[in-house]
Amino acid sequence: MRHEESHLQQACVRWFRYQYPQHAQLLIAVPNGVRTSATQGRILKAEGMLAGVADLLLLLPRHGYGCLCIEMKTDKGRQSDSQKQWQQATEQAPNKYVVVRDFIQFKTEIENYLQ
Repeated sequence: MRHEESHLQQACVRWFRYQYPQHAQLLIAVPNGVRTSATQGRILKAEGMLAGVADLLLLLPRHGYGCLCIEMKTDKGRQSDSQKQWQQATEQAPNKYVVVRDFIQFKTEIENYLQ
């Protein structure tokens, strides 16, 4: 399942960087799913890593939002409790948060956010 999400995310990032080169450095991935040793995990948490953070952040304010947070999911994928908690906190900030399940949805969300 993770590979399917990963392939979708890679395709979306490639399209975004091609379509919006002026904003390419403002779309960043949050590598929370990377496996590390217990020691490295403690270090990362101490440095500020947080469970539940969205997969992609578009650090560009629009329409009263500070940024666009994108959680990538397969058709059957579901948000974890920590992802739901982070979504609630980030929407209160206020940021826009979306769950994206395919490329067309990603493209639509990006175009709507940037217009």
